[in-house]
Amino acid sequence: MGILTTSSETAFTQSPATVYDFVTDPRNWPRTYPGSTGIEGVDELPLKVGDVWSEKGQIGAEEQLFTWRLLTAVRPTKFVFQSVGPLGKHLDGTGGWEGIMTISYTFSTPGPGVTLFHRNLSTEVPKFATIPDAILLSHAPSHIDSYHEGVGKLLG
Repeated sequence: MGILTTSSETAFTQSPATVYDFVTDPRNWPRTYPGSTGIEGVDELPLKVGDVWSEKGQIGAEEQLFTWRLLTAVRPTKFVFQSVGPLGKHLDGTGGWEGIMTISYTFSTPGPGVTLFHRNLSTEVPKFATIPDAILLSHAPSHIDSYHEGVGKLLG
């Protein structure tokens, strides 16, 4: 199995609960995350362990679909969600590629008035699998840092 992992963290002046509540609402992702174009299936917050939702994303030339399941929700310290292949299906449900994508958010307070938001993205694929170039791009630290920057702008 091949594993690709990228992490990034940013310090915010808002409380851990404020940052947690904002980033754990998937409906905010299209406003902050590069390539996220829409969320379906989030009707009630906070999300609960086992909840499932879908995210449309621009992967290459066409929009694709990821289905996420919440694994861990401990407000305001930890939030983990996962998509199990086929990943990046076409909007009609066909295609995609085998793998497991796990994203974890961790929130800590290293000092007074500082919330450290840590995001870890890990993609696991079968041995000898090929990862689409657009997915490799989503692992670029600059891609994740753009997301953190978008969160900062909207949190003010």
